[in-house]
Amino acid sequence: MTHVLPYTANCSILFTERPLLERPAAAKAAGFDAVEFWWPFGAAVPTDLEADHFVRAVQDAGVQLTGLNFFAGDMPGGDRGLVSWPQRRQEFRDNIAATVEIGARLGTRAFNALYGNRLGDVTPQQQDDVAVENLARAAAAADAIGAIVLIEPVSGAPRYPLLTAADAVGVIDRLGLPNIKLLADLYHLSVNGDDVLAAITAYGHLIGHVQIADAPGRGEPGTGELDLDGLLAALAAAGYAGHVGLEYKPTTPTTEQSLGWLTTFEGVSR
Repeated sequence: MTHVLPYTANCSILFTERPLLERPAAAKAAGFDAVEFWWPFGAAVPTDLEADHFVRAVQDAGVQLTGLNFFAGDMPGGDRGLVSWPQRRQEFRDNIAATVEIGARLGTRAFNALYGNRLGDVTPQQQDDVAVENLARAAAAADAIGAIVLIEPVSGAPRYPLLTAADAVGVIDRLGLPNIKLLADLYHLSVNGDDVLAAITAYGHLIGHVQIADAPGRGEPGTGELDLDGLLAALAAAGYAGHVGLEYKPTTPTTEQSLGWLTTFEGVSR
């Protein structure tokens, strides 16, 4: 391959053998210049001290924070975002300010907004209306620092409504805002039965970020059946030139031991 796409290590799923604040430095020691995180705090709005410690950990490691998720609720408990939840509207809006402030301090230009599971006590239409309001607010806040908001199809969450690239693009089209983009996680799309290559071809112009893991299993590239090398080549051909987030679960005792596959992917660099 002739293209070179840079990797960014997702330190919410990689280097988890270390405390969270030590992971940016571990990523740097492993050869990465960029990292990304899910929301790294237990509440929608961290204390000033918590935010300062996180910012300092990234800065001291000498890595770029390329992406940060908005608060997504109780992820271990099954939550997948607050964007479309009417009863937690204010909580999400408070989180927008906290997230974008951290992003402004670290030069982060992409924020992932998980849409939220369907609820039993409100209609899908009501949830979608709330999502549009919240995403418009998030997009305005992100735009103030030159950043984008990402919409992601997700697998493994039965009540999550965005499963395919087309599902996410439907939300993007409804908003019609230039800084709301598709997060193409090739693992999630594949597991959900999407035609990943066709999605890249159709929506390459809307892709704001890419994440990878092999499928099935969500392990490092080479542990499953996805032609990740070929799909990354297709992304580059479609004009994507951003980072590729490593969001896989290492099949080895440590993250460092799982990185041997990098030598076989000649078209991507750390």
